[in-house]
Amino acid sequence: MNTLWKFLQYGYLIIAFICFFEGIFKWNSDREKAYLFLGAAIFITLVFFFKRNFRKKIETRNAKNNKS
Repeated sequence: MNTLWKFLQYGYLIIAFICFFEGIFKWNSDREKAYLFLGAAIFITLVFFFKRNFRKKIETRNAKNNKS
């Protein structure tokens, strides 16, 4: 199950890239939606890094517990 989460977390980056490029493409036509997409891209990227850091902490804690 843990290997599944390793691959699924990259879905956050894919969604962030889609939001980023959508924000760039909408920049000239609809500035409010562009800000929304760019803000979502930043937020989703931060969620990716938070989840990755949290998963690594859990993995190291589980590795230490399994050694004992």
